[in-house]
Formats: sequence, structure tokens, C-alpha cells
Amino acid sequence: MKLVTFDGGRVGRLDGDTVVELACGSTREYFERGGRIAETGERLPLDRVRLNAPIVPKKFFHTAGNFADHHQELQAVNWSHPVHKGIVFFQNVDAIIGPDDAIVYPEGLTKELDYELELGVVIGRSGKFFGPEEAEDHIAGYLVFNDITARDIQRREMQSGVFSFSKAIDTFCPIGPWIVTKDEIPDPHALAMELRVNGEVRQRGNTSQLLISLPHLVAHHSAQGYSAGDIITTGTISGVAAVQPDPFACYLRPGDRIEAEIEGVGVLRNHVVPWSDAHDTPPYSTDLYSSTS
Repeated sequence: MKLVTFDGGRVGRLDGDTVVELACGSTREYFERGGRIAETGERLPLDRVRLNAPIVPKKFFHTAGNFADHHQELQAVNWSHPVHKGIVFFQNVDAIIGPDDAIVYPEGLTKELDYELELGVVIGRSGKFFGPEEAEDHIAGYLVFNDITARDIQRREMQSGVFSFSKAIDTFCPIGPWIVTKDEIPDPHALAMELRVNGEVRQRGNTSQLLISLPHLVAHHSAQGYSAGDIITTGTISGVAAVQPDPFACYLRPGDRIEAEIEGVGVLRNHVVPWSDAHDTPPYSTDLYSSTS
């Protein structure tokens, strides 16, 4: 089943090209109630509704360094300090946007806007302190996540070994286009992944390259406690702009159109717009990093 949020907050499931509305206020509520949700009786053509981000989780666990090829490419260019494959941090849920939404380029903050295709795992029920053998019972489904990153900010953050701000700026968290329930994904460790910018393939990989399997990843972070509807991501595959011979030829710019695709899960499409398209104020900037205090 594919679960969608549409037209500003209505919830539904897809039946082919038809959205069947469900009688709940959010997809988080859907999972909190164990999926025991009635239909409202309304059916709408998919091409007549506006899809939104499929869920806004209570907690968004963000994994780094979990794909072998990406880990190796970072080491090859000495781009950053070593990243442990189990590192996790919290993403800013207020930065979430959905399919076909605009990523706003904050030119006052960054000149190095990058993409990172990741698989998002949706937690279906609350729990804590469980092992890999129990993790499957807590996984409800999957979605596509594009981890937009300001690399120049990230490099400064990583001098202290911590990064978060660079990935949590407003609109930097596209997810979608829907949640695919796990029964539709026979093997989540065998999914082809590809990200394209203006039709050009930039990233290509497969979930078979994960260093930590999904059950182990979900179980490891259960010590922090899960709520129904939480998301944990896998980390990205190889091919990000930052490690290319000429990164500035690959960094995102206003006007770019991005397609982030995971086999069996879907294609998440977003585009980049300049600050002026979204704000009537000058581009925001901060002197925090220039301070010597």
C-alpha cells in the first residue's frame, strides 16, 4: 500500500491512479492507531490532488556514513574527518517539504548546495531497547529522502566533529512522494537507487551496499525511543557533488530539477529556486562563523 498526504493534510491510500481518502488526521495517527482506519468514501483522481510530504514525524533520526562507496569516496578526497558508520543526529522536522515543493537556495548562507539520496525507514509503532530480531515488527514502510546539505557550512561544523545546521535549514528536507508499506518491498536490501539533476545521473547505488543492515540500524537507535511515525534514514550513496573533481560544476543552483528515485519506493521530484522567489527580504546571513570569540 502507498500512503499519501494531500491537499494540505488529508490522508489517503493509492488505488492505482485513485486516492482513497482515509478518516484520520495524519499518517502519524494512522500508525498510532495500528492502521485501523476507515475510509471516508471519497475517491479522487491522483492527478487532481496536490501531494504533500507524506508524514511529519515526531523524531527524525538521520544516519551518516552507512554506505561503503560513499564512505570510501569521502576518505579518498580527505574531505572530512572519519565518520563512524553508526553516527546519527536529529533532523529538523520543520525543514520537511514534499514532492514537487521548492528547495530555497539560501545564497546568504551557502555557495555549495549538495544533494544526498537516502532511503527513509518509517517506524510503525513505539518501542525502545529492542534487538535486530524485533526490529522488523517496528518497521512500517519506506520513503525517499533527499538530504540537502550546505557543504561549506558542514566543513566548518565538522571541525568539532558535529554537523546538523548544514542539513537542517528551511526546505532542506524533501521526503516522499508517499510511504510504501513494507509488504510491497520484498527485500529492502536490494533496491536500486539513482539521483538525477536536470536529467543527468549524479548518484547511483543499491541498498545492498549498506554497512549496517536495516534491522541492526533500527535496533541500535531504539535506545533513544521510537514513536509511531518516526523516520530513520540510511545515509547516502556515492556520487555527491562535494567529492567530484570540480564540485562547483555539480553543486545545485536555482533552476535545477532533481529526481531522487528508489526502486519500488518511488521518485521524489523537487526543484531549486532563488531566495527571492520565496522571500521578500534580502538573503539571510549570519556572522557566527566569522566570530573569533
